[in-house]
Amino acid sequence: MANTEFGYVRNFEQLDALPPSNWIVVRIDGRGFTKLCKKYDFQKPNDKRALDLMNASATEVVKQFVDVVLAYGQSDEYSFILHENAGMFERRASKLATSVSTAFTAEYCMQWSTFFPDQPLERPFPTFDGRCVAYPKRKILRDYLSWRQADCHINNLYNTTFWNMVLKGGMSTTEAEYALKGTVSSDKNEILFSKFGINYNNEPLIYRKGTVIFRAYDTESEVNGGSTAGKVPDPTSKSQMEKAKKRKQKARIAVEHVDIIRPSFWEVYPYILGTGAGKSSTE
Repeated sequence: MANTEFGYVRNFEQLDALPPSNWIVVRIDGRGFTKLCKKYDFQKPNDKRALDLMNASATEVVKQFVDVVLAYGQSDEYSFILHENAGMFERRASKLATSVSTAFTAEYCMQWSTFFPDQPLERPFPTFDGRCVAYPKRKILRDYLSWRQADCHINNLYNTTFWNMVLKGGMSTTEAEYALKGTVSSDKNEILFSKFGINYNNEPLIYRKGTVIFRAYDTESEVNGGSTAGKVPDPTSKSQMEKAKKRKQKARIAVEHVDIIRPSFWEVYPYILGTGAGKSSTE
């Protein structure tokens, strides 16, 4: 940047680097998606095409930003997790949030026709906003992800019951809303089963659990950068960092609909939230 008499304006920029040794969540949400769902007549209670589009867009974002170790999505939101050691954009919250949200928006719009071939996308085009939150411990990060998946279950159970009461039960939206007021999960499960013959536990996992996207390595050697024994490579070495980047770029991107609240998922893939020294997420 040129050093001129006008350079003093740089002093007005706010420093917004997130603290080191913190896990970073970049969470994006659709803006005005209630109107968008009505405009394009999304199916109720879930539109598989719309969810597949969200997941396809998120997959490309994970590919693009190698510092993202995992992404979790449901409805019109996605959370992208950056490792506590990530240094992308010098950990500046504004650049992380805008870069991820704009990349996601671009993918969503560009891939729209693949999933909605008979419904051309029109202005105003879909957009997503983004925010960054730093979590100092793996447990807190795990609790954040559990919170989002629990939210997915609660919302989907309600929506599934609500829209069956409207579309199949002949109730108005106001009547269905009133009937569900004060009900708990067991009540909604009973309504679905007794009135509509639906066992909620048999509903597709993508609706009940949301979607988890991560890099899957088939061997321990791939996880540890080609070494299964001996000295662990220095994660701060420039050459090792470059090797790690290439390894991530070559990794298979897995898209799954699984439980991430219970420990089984993290036990199968301990490296996702592992340390730079290869320790598991439970340490």
